[in-house]
Amino acid sequence: MDHNAQHTGAAHDHTAHEGHRGRATHHGAHGHGGASWATAAKATLHCLTGCAIGEILGMVIGTALLWGNVPTMVLAIGLAFLFGYSFTLFAVLRAGLDFKAAIKVALAADTVSIAVMELVDNAIIALTPGAMDAHLSDGLFWSALLGGFAVAFLITTPVNKWMIGRGKGHAVVHAYH
Repeated sequence: MDHNAQHTGAAHDHTAHEGHRGRATHHGAHGHGGASWATAAKATLHCLTGCAIGEILGMVIGTALLWGNVPTMVLAIGLAFLFGYSFTLFAVLRAGLDFKAAIKVALAADTVSIAVMELVDNAIIALTPGAMDAHLSDGLFWSALLGGFAVAFLITTPVNKWMIGRGKGHAVVHAYH
């Protein structure tokens, strides 16, 4: 399908949709076409940033309060979702959406991405021998956490590419940029 035919008479920034080999790809409301790997990686990095801030903050708070592994992990995951959503929420609020609509966009854009990221990252930490009992000052803690983030990024990027290519996930945010 001709991408340009979808936008006759309306100004549209095709540079935001540049795909592989310079052709425009559509990954928005019409749900057809494929998202570029660069778009998927950018969406995943955006999500990973919020998740990492929340997760590290949760680990620091849980450790400082001398909580056990389970409550610390629950706090870290909760804060990862909170910070992950907040990045998108603030961006679409700045674009002029009301709060209720912005919440809906953030939930639609980020839920699957954050969930996959947190599942992969926390599974790696849980399965790394000694990582759950490591302290914030231990290299094992940080290597397991950062390694988990790296693997989560590699697994979540194709998920985001697939979702954006179908008009889901971060594709819903593109209407507000």
